[in-house]
Amino acid sequence: MRRALVILAALSVTACGGAPPATPTQGAGPTRVNAGVIAIVDTAPIHLGKAKGYFAEQNIDLAITPVQGGAAAISGAVSGQFQFAFANTTSLLTATQQGLDVKVVTNGVSSTGEQGKDFSAVLVKPDSPIKTAKDLAGKKISVNQLKNIGDTTVRASVRNAGGDPTGIEFVELPFPDAPAALQSGRVDAIWVVEPFVSQARSQGARPVAWNFVDAAPDLTVAMYFTTGKTDADLTKRFTAAMTKSLEYADAHPDEVREALKTYTKIAPEVIAQIVLPKWPVAVNKESVQTIADLAAADGVLKEKVDVSALVP
Repeated sequence: MRRALVILAALSVTACGGAPPATPTQGAGPTRVNAGVIAIVDTAPIHLGKAKGYFAEQNIDLAITPVQGGAAAISGAVSGQFQFAFANTTSLLTATQQGLDVKVVTNGVSSTGEQGKDFSAVLVKPDSPIKTAKDLAGKKISVNQLKNIGDTTVRASVRNAGGDPTGIEFVELPFPDAPAALQSGRVDAIWVVEPFVSQARSQGARPVAWNFVDAAPDLTVAMYFTTGKTDADLTKRFTAAMTKSLEYADAHPDEVREALKTYTKIAPEVIAQIVLPKWPVAVNKESVQTIADLAAADGVLKEKVDVSALVP
């Protein structure tokens, strides 16, 4: 067990002030853009793309403002604080159902699609009687946010394994607190993403489900979005810069790991070993519809959602 993993620092996700709202400058000057982005592994491409100058190429002066999560990103975008932001699929589906004016502009992050090698997993203690996802039925499982993509995909894992997920008790715990809660017996299992998957495994935790992989092939986990307040030309330029950023990140994992050192507090030795997600440019619309249908069936969404309203 490596001490560096045990004492892994939490990600720096506290909200802070950012650049003022985007205002096209006179003449050939760049457009100032404020993007609300969670400071986690998933968002490496936008940081890497800014460093590579891809946004400057599109005449965009990009400020990246850390936010606590998808809810803060969505509220910030709707209020006009952010011109673009990053949120997970379920948060965006919920916003759409609530009638909020959000539109996806590009993919954000995707599952690797590989059992045993993804950046999201459900883990148990090494001596736990839980051996497979089916055994999670009726157990107490931590998620970072209730009624979101975590419990929806965990339920999918249980169903796929032949279990009944209706009796699962989900407990809301921030990802950094989950490994300790598992060790203390506060919960029977934890759902976490990297770097906390690696942290928990270094403490002996054993994965029993790869929930993003189980939920849908090549799952689109999160996306970048905007609102009707943002003009079409700026959206086109931002999307072009993000496309280049996603392509570069997906093809250069070593540079992604270096970028993580600039905006997170993950220890370098941890960064070297975590499983990175995938960053395809295209949204897997079918997987988004699958999450929408699962969330509606589980009561996370009030009714079924046609994802065409969210993903053009």
